Amino acid sequence: MKKYLALVICLFPLCISAQNLAVAKYKGGGDWYGNPTSLPNLIAFCNANINTQMNSTPETVEIGSTDIFQYPLVHMTGHGNVFFSPEDAENLQNYLISGGFLHIDDNYGIRPYITKELKKVFPDLELVEIPKTHEIFNIAYKFPEGLPKIHEHDGKRPQAFGIFYENRLVLLFTYESDLGDGWEDPEVHNDPQDVREKALKMGANIVKYAFEH
Repeated sequence: MKKYLALVICLFPLCISAQNLAVAKYKGGGDWYGNPTSLPNLIAFCNANINTQMNSTPETVEIGSTDIFQYPLVHMTGHGNVFFSPEDAENLQNYLISGGFLHIDDNYGIRPYITKELKKVFPDLELVEIPKTHEIFNIAYKFPEGLPKIHEHDGKRPQAFGIFYENRLVLLFTYESDLGDGWEDPEVHNDPQDVREKALKMGANIVKYAFEH
């Protein structure tokens, strides 16, 4: 098993040569499939504005599958329970330390579940708040105040948390913002155009950061 994982890690840069993203399918009963129009809209925005050439429809990849190594960026969302088996946690850790990037967007209610499961992935690392001066808030579009507020949720300020491995941001958890809702078709949530634009621009920053790091 260790030899196989070493081979996967060795080949990882070749596996993710294509610029595409995927949505994470996870165990536990949470709605990993939420916001069905969000990623296609984000992909279209990025292809039109930051010179990406992503496939218009995102793939679905299971956390425990080696298929995850094909994608430089995996997006995860939901409201409810998340569960990582030991195999899932090991696979996700190998993906992240080998150059992959995971964006977890709280669609409202995922935080207590995902923070517990992430301890299985990186037992010795903590989610830390990312300062608004970080490159991810400036790489394509400027967000001098950090993560934008898209949906109300509990009325708290939006926060971006991250896990850093060897000084590289490998995981982003966006909380009290709900970028994914802002990426959805306009009629889904009836968000004003300026709010949707902020969400899409922040999403483009995430995509560009993940692809370039």
